Order: sequence, then C-alpha cells, then structure tokens
Amino acid sequence: METKPNIDKIVIEGKEYIPAYTQKEIDGDIKIVILQRGWVMVGVFEKKDNECKLHNASVIRQWGTSKGLGEIAKNGPVKDKTVLDKTYGVVEFDWLTVVATVSCEKSKWQNEL
Repeated sequence: METKPNIDKIVIEGKEYIPAYTQKEIDGDIKIVILQRGWVMVGVFEKKDNECKLHNASVIRQWGTSKGLGEIAKNGPVKDKTVLDKTYGVVEFDWLTVVATVSCEKSKWQNEL
C-alpha cells in the first residue's frame, strides 16, 4: 500500500504549495470566462486579488448555439453540438487577461465539468 508523506506545504521562492491530495474541491460559482486571444473556458471560478483559477475547467471549442454564450450559460451545453475540451489540473490566469465572465446555471453544468 502506498503511503503519502506527511507534508502540509512547501515554500519555493516565497510562494506556498500544498500537495494535491490535500486540496479540497472548490464549491463556487460556475462561470464562462472569456480570456484574451480568443480563449473561452468554463469551470468553477475562484478569484483572490488578481489571481484567478478555474477548477474542473474545459475549453469551449464550439458553442453549438443559435443565441450565443448566454444560451449555454443558462441551459448548459447543447447535446451533440457544444464541444468541450477538458483540461487537467487547475487553470490559472491573471484578472487582467479576463475580457468578460458569464455566470452559469449551476444545475445545468454541474455534471458536465
């Protein structure tokens, strides 16, 4: 049986890191985030100062809508039309790279992320 080391955190160049097995899943608002250079992503949004994170995120490659991002924000992905590319780990970005955010209906997205 594999045992996990007893490490609470480490500090490298002044920044704290905690082991992945100690991280708790974030329970927050699901948002579509439009970033600079055309990136459109969806996930559980976290913001502390200018540091932003998307947990359980996906890149929205194809919206598959006739009414834009608001349609999938409200109703969830369109079956057989919306294409989501799952990311692995946490997507991190600076608040200054955000063009816009769209709040999503949590019940429609919860099982999609």
